[in-house]
Amino acid sequence: MNRVILQKGRERSLLRRHPWIFSGAVNHLQGTPQPGETVEVIAADGRFLGRGAYSPVSQIRIRIWSFDEQEEIDEAFFQRRLQSAMARREELQIPSQTNAFRLVSAEADGLPGLIVDRYGDFLVCQFLSVGVAHWQEVIIEQLQTLPGVRGIYERSDVEVRKKEGLQPCRGPLWGEEPPELIEIEEHGLKFLVDVKQGHKTGFYLDQRVNRQLVRSYSSGAEVLNCFAYTGGFGLAALQGGASQVTNVEDVAGLLALIDKNVQLNEFAGQRCTNLKADVFQLLRQYAEAGRFFDLIILDPPKFAEARSQLMRASRGYKDINRLALKLLRPGGLLFTFSCSGLMNVELFQKIVADGAIDAGCDVQMLQWLGQSPDHPVKLHIPESMYLKGLIGKKLA
Repeated sequence: MNRVILQKGRERSLLRRHPWIFSGAVNHLQGTPQPGETVEVIAADGRFLGRGAYSPVSQIRIRIWSFDEQEEIDEAFFQRRLQSAMARREELQIPSQTNAFRLVSAEADGLPGLIVDRYGDFLVCQFLSVGVAHWQEVIIEQLQTLPGVRGIYERSDVEVRKKEGLQPCRGPLWGEEPPELIEIEEHGLKFLVDVKQGHKTGFYLDQRVNRQLVRSYSSGAEVLNCFAYTGGFGLAALQGGASQVTNVEDVAGLLALIDKNVQLNEFAGQRCTNLKADVFQLLRQYAEAGRFFDLIILDPPKFAEARSQLMRASRGYKDINRLALKLLRPGGLLFTFSCSGLMNVELFQKIVADGAIDAGCDVQMLQWLGQSPDHPVKLHIPESMYLKGLIGKKLA
């Protein structure tokens, strides 16, 4: 087998079971591994450290499959890992809550670079590293055997693949091609999902638990749902008895899909308004007009794609949180999120706190928020905790 020999002292992260090896940690190669092929990783003193997928162009040069010297990386390995991931979702009873959830969450499920989401009878996959791209046919063969799966669709149409020397890809992989819109169910709500063109793989599955929390706080509330996407939080608020929900999006096609989802759940009427607007501008207009709400949700897209963008992103997060807090009535609640993996919890708390200071109010934090349990976090892989948020209560 091809081998990668590390620089002296660069094995520490592997001993802590973090699966990434960066290019600067590599001393030399023994052999000529091709992109995605399995290599043995060896410490400078000759110790076996793990087996992983080799990526010659990425800064993450090797992504570890296994730290077990006895475990071979073959078809049986992928069968075991996929079955384990699926069994964990069954243990959490997630399929009893919804027919749309994450089956495989990359490094957190021991399969670096692989995302598999289930939407009813269809699977949507993302192959984001050369390692899983190398084993794609094997993975697809395993996924075909799942009960009730009619088709598998690829949404590897993301820029991160270029860092691995891969081109973005999208299209059917096996079985039936999914319809333009798939109807899913979640805690009694129905949603139409565009898995071919929608954000991520079509829906924010990672916010399922947080949508339930919004529902529990919404009775009688006037709710502002910013960056509404297809209306998930807004529908949860309506289900919870909100007196009025305003969904804000700046894409006409998404507003049309919100309308369809509202009608699908028979919420059409005076309690729901959908606005096409820039969130930053609208919040300023509301502040000038003296408009107030009981509950505001801020779930913006990722503001920072690279560490060099983090300072600018922090200013953006602070601005929207400051504006939102100004629009809350005393005792009102703010659900605020960041989905940027580069944004750590401490920094996010500081940003929201600074926004509260500039808004001239005191805020009591009621609860930290994170991703739903089908998007697990491994304690020794901090990058797997990418979604963070909090509930803040504006004090009188």
